[in-house]
Amino acid sequence: MSNGPGPSAPTPASPAPSASAPAATVATIKPTDLRGILKYVPRFQGQIFVIAMDGSIVADDNFGNLLVDIAVLRSLGIKVVLVHGIGQQLLELSVLRSIPVTNSDGTGITDAATLDLAIRASARVSHLLLEGLTQNSLKAALTNAVRALPIGIIKGIDQQFTGKVERVDRDFITHILDEGIVPIIQPIGFGPDGKSLRINSDSLAAELAEALQATKIIYLTPAAGLEIDSEVRREISIEALREILRTRPERIAESMRSKAAHAVKAIETGTPRVHLVDGRLFDSLLNEIFSSEGVGSLVYGNDYQQIRRATRRDVRALYSLIRGGVKREELLHRSQQAIEKNIDQFFVFEIDENLIACVTLYFFPSHPHMAEVGSLYVLPFYHNRGIGKKMVEYACMRAKEKGATTLVALSTQSYGFFTSVVGFDETDKSILPESRLKLYEESGRNPRVLVKTL
Repeated sequence: MSNGPGPSAPTPASPAPSASAPAATVATIKPTDLRGILKYVPRFQGQIFVIAMDGSIVADDNFGNLLVDIAVLRSLGIKVVLVHGIGQQLLELSVLRSIPVTNSDGTGITDAATLDLAIRASARVSHLLLEGLTQNSLKAALTNAVRALPIGIIKGIDQQFTGKVERVDRDFITHILDEGIVPIIQPIGFGPDGKSLRINSDSLAAELAEALQATKIIYLTPAAGLEIDSEVRREISIEALREILRTRPERIAESMRSKAAHAVKAIETGTPRVHLVDGRLFDSLLNEIFSSEGVGSLVYGNDYQQIRRATRRDVRALYSLIRGGVKREELLHRSQQAIEKNIDQFFVFEIDENLIACVTLYFFPSHPHMAEVGSLYVLPFYHNRGIGKKMVEYACMRAKEKGATTLVALSTQSYGFFTSVVGFDETDKSILPESRLKLYEESGRNPRVLVKTL
């Protein structure tokens, strides 16, 4: 998942989509549409994105398009740190030179021969990145900013030249970023003696994000997203993912378990959100960042999806949000002026500072123990994800806190949701206070009246 409703971001002219990309995927970003991207400029400008490319993505036909997308991010003032893997290149070298490797992804034993091949593979991939970024008029630099230590002996087995991040030279990388340079971070760290150690690139991205206080990690992978129970999950909370990893990790596709684990670690150490995106798809990077639906999977922390009270700054977005419900005759029409006048009644569900759902809570002055929940609307893309239920449950909680013992709702089309999902019962309109009953009669909509005891 990603960052906001509205039109999607523009992309420069690019070659046709990769032949390896799934045929059913169609890019949603319109090259001529600038409006969608403008709202993100002040929000993301100056922030750091850690983009981690699997080695297979560097080898994919879409690699050149991804570098163009990175150039777009840089043109918007977003600071990009590139981390790359070498798994595919290492295995290819192993076959080419008839040298077996002890481990390809940096999580197992790395013997001397494997380390030598890893250094060679890393140099090749880094050169491809430098070459591609140069073609897009970007300055880039390799660094020795990652200090590493040997993992050591695990369960009695010496991991030899496999390393873990000890320290990231934050000042060094920050200085490079401030100069408008894209740092390229290899999956090779340097030990206290200056010798090289092989590091898993998923772990490396998480360590860099923590050290640099990055806003996002974006893992570019050869998969549609985070696959759980054989289905791609478009979004999942850190709590839910942590629990799956703890109790039944086999539910997660084996190829994605490392990224899932490091996504949890990254969020636990301060990175607000982690994206897992299919790097083989044309425009996938920009679509993930600059569209509300995204094209990959999003792992988010507690503070990422939240309900809050609306403010006057939300009036225009609220008006746009509920127009869909008005067109379907699910909601009464409200002008922007009416929304602004009653803004204190609105609560909104926010994803990455964008409104995707709303609800109102109104207290009757003549009946202090009764409140009404209304204007419940969730963008269609987010249906069947429990958001509507959360909104009503939140309204119930707030109403109870304010001393209400009865909550009513009026609905023409969603009464089934209220009765079967959030525990309301159908009742007679006579329960309504006189002033509300009058409005009910005048509207001519004949909604069903529902009630819940708090």
